[in-house]
Amino acid sequence: MAKKNPKELIQKSQDAVLVDFYADWCGPCQTMDPIIAEVLDELGGKIKLLKINVDKHPQLAQQFAVRSIPHYALFKRGKILWRKGGIMTKKDLHQSLKAFC
Repeated sequence: MAKKNPKELIQKSQDAVLVDFYADWCGPCQTMDPIIAEVLDELGGKIKLLKINVDKHPQLAQQFAVRSIPHYALFKRGKILWRKGGIMTKKDLHQSLKAFC
């Protein structure tokens, strides 16, 4: 996704947007990166990915009540459709997101 204002992307996107709240130092976040990429690819690009580094955007993390990372929230037109924290299996992530495609 283009480097725009993340909050604006979340609120105005007509597509579903999976927001990945992460930090560069977070091992579990790095573990999830290839899993997220595979699942979104399998879903045919119907869900866009927006990665938000909580160290660089603490106000967004606070606004969306992100207490631990990794943390995922699925938005469409600014509304949260689904959210989950922690490591997930590829199967669980796929099943959760597929419902919103």
